[in-house]
Amino acid sequence: MYTSRRDFLKNVSLGLAGTWVGSSFLASCQNLTKSKGNGPFANIGLQLYTLRDLLPQDTKLTLETVAKIGYSHVETFGLDLATGKYWGAVTVDELYKFLEDNGLISHSGHYDLSKYLSKNHEDKESIEQYIEAAHRLGQKYIVAPVPPMFDLNNLTVSDYQYAAEQLNKAGEMAKKAGIKMGYHNHFWEFRNFPNGTKGLDILLAYTEPELVAFELDIYWAEKSGINPVSYFNKFPGRFQLWHVKDMDRAYTTPVIGAPYDTMPLDSIEAKEVKFAEVGSGSIDYIQLVNNAENAGLQYAFVEQDQIYLPNKFESIKISYDYVQKHLAKLSIS
Repeated sequence: MYTSRRDFLKNVSLGLAGTWVGSSFLASCQNLTKSKGNGPFANIGLQLYTLRDLLPQDTKLTLETVAKIGYSHVETFGLDLATGKYWGAVTVDELYKFLEDNGLISHSGHYDLSKYLSKNHEDKESIEQYIEAAHRLGQKYIVAPVPPMFDLNNLTVSDYQYAAEQLNKAGEMAKKAGIKMGYHNHFWEFRNFPNGTKGLDILLAYTEPELVAFELDIYWAEKSGINPVSYFNKFPGRFQLWHVKDMDRAYTTPVIGAPYDTMPLDSIEAKEVKFAEVGSGSIDYIQLVNNAENAGLQYAFVEQDQIYLPNKFESIKISYDYVQKHLAKLSIS
């Protein structure tokens, strides 16, 4: 199921991999876990997509290192309904055991709902299977990570309205298990339709607050030229989950409007998108955290779509340390 520890260490970093997962590194992190305060930033989580290259190689060691750095919880992704496994490596029950062994919990997971949210597909993903997996992991949220991606540049108002109806239906099913549906944005939900509305506004307006929460990806909102606080004020209490990531200061051009609205996704990402460790980029997280209560924030997750440092654990530790030093005390109780 797993590669050897030696192979894993080789793949973690081109340099001092052992420093980051060996005993000296883990020991240096011990004190970080003893000074937890209250609130979603003092108890920050990690979206595991950040470490997607490492998880299939050694799930157990990856999660152990995440916990030793100081993260309290993780957001999952990547469940294959056909195999019942995450990342082709572990079952739901095995993942739960690894989390439990390392003092981690999972409040939320990303689950592929691309076909379920598409009005052009009848072979929908199984909400029931997702609910069962989330329940076994102890999760409170099942989050749709993207809209239907099949024809992204041609999504219409009616496509978003249909997706909202589907989220409500899934929310009704999930509610019976004590779980809430959620939706996570990128940048395309902020594109303007001819009548001036946006896809995210449609989803917010057409979903029931008691059934559907929203996970605001702070980076993609800012990359769309949006001030997230304006959404907290317009839709208070709806953004119960946040993705906390930062933007390279040399790549702050918004990707909404011409010519971006008709460009292929990979072309936009290659030319205009670059991420940064939290606190090292252009996003003003002090302002955002001071508005967390109005947003309705319950849980926050560090995420970095692409890491440019040779060691991924170093990257997530830099982000964790910044959150603890600068944001945790501002966090809502």
